[in-house]
Amino acid sequence: MEQYQKPTAIITGASSGVGLYTTKALVEKGWHVVMACRDLRKAGEAAQSIGLPQGSFSLMQIDLGDLDNVRRFVREFSASGRPLDALLCNAAIYMPLIKEPLRSPEGYELTMTTNHLGHFLLCNLMLDEFKKSTAIDKRIVILGTVTHNPDEPGGKVYPRPNLGNFEGFEAGFKEPISMVDGKKFEPVKAYKDSKVCNVLTMRELHRRYHKSTNITFTSLYPGCVADTPLFRNHYPLFQKLFPLFQKYITKGYVSQELSGERVAAVMADPEYKQSGAYFSWGNRQKEGRKSFVQKVSPQARDDAKGERMWELSAKLVGLT
Repeated sequence: MEQYQKPTAIITGASSGVGLYTTKALVEKGWHVVMACRDLRKAGEAAQSIGLPQGSFSLMQIDLGDLDNVRRFVREFSASGRPLDALLCNAAIYMPLIKEPLRSPEGYELTMTTNHLGHFLLCNLMLDEFKKSTAIDKRIVILGTVTHNPDEPGGKVYPRPNLGNFEGFEAGFKEPISMVDGKKFEPVKAYKDSKVCNVLTMRELHRRYHKSTNITFTSLYPGCVADTPLFRNHYPLFQKLFPLFQKYITKGYVSQELSGERVAAVMADPEYKQSGAYFSWGNRQKEGRKSFVQKVSPQARDDAKGERMWELSAKLVGLT
C-alpha cells in the first residue's frame, strides 16, 4: 500500500495546537501521521479544517491519563503492522484553576499522569515498534517548555518546579498524595514538575537506548505558543491578554503554524540528529530565528535525579 511507503510518525494530542500544526508540517514533508488523540471526532474535524489530504493521516484513540488505555493503543498500533519512524510526545493538560487534584483510573494525580507517566510508558512500549522500521533515521521527540527552567526569564514565574527527592512517587503517588515531592497540591507546579520529568525522560532514554537502538532522542521548546488550546482551562481574561503580552511586551510569541514547522523539523530534518539535545529558538522571537542546543534546567540535567525518576516511574506504570 502506498501509505506504507511513506515514513510514519505518531503524534499525541494532534487534534489542536502544536500537535495539529506539526501534523500539517510533517504531511507537507511527505510523511504519514497517526494522530493519536483522546477525542477522534474532534481530531477528524481538525484534520479537515486544515485541509489534510485523505490518506495522509490516520486516527487512533489514546488517553495518556489512563495507563491501560496507553497499553491498548500500543497493542492496536502493533497489530496494524505499520512501521514506526518517529514519535512525538506532545499531548499535555494544564489545569491552573482547580483546587483539588483530579485522578487517573490508577489513582495518580492526572496532570503528572497525562503529561509524564503516560508518555513515559508509551515511549518504553514503543521501542519495540521502532525495530520494525528499516529506516536509518528514527526519532522520539518530547515537547518541552521554558517553564521547566528557572534559569530562563520565562521560567522564573512562581511556583517553580521542584521534584524534591520524588517522595510522592516513592510513596505510591495515590490519595492523599498528589505531588511528585509529596507536598501540598499546586496545579501550576504539577504541570511544571511534569515538564521537568519530560526532559529527564528524554535524557534517560538517550543514555539508556541511543547506542543500542540508534534512535535519536530529543526535546525542544518551539517558542511561546500563547494562543494554544493548552490554556483553555485558564481565566478567559488570561486567554485574551496572554498572547498580546507575548506579542508586544516579551516578544516571545510564536504562531501555532510556526511552532508546528519547528517541531516537524526536529522530528524529520537531518540537522536535528543530535541525540540527547534540547533545541530552542530562544525567548525573544525575530524573523528567521535559528535554533540552537540549549542547556536544560539544573534539575533536568541532574543524572542522579534522572535515574531515580526512571526507577520510580517504571514502578508506577508497571514496567518493573
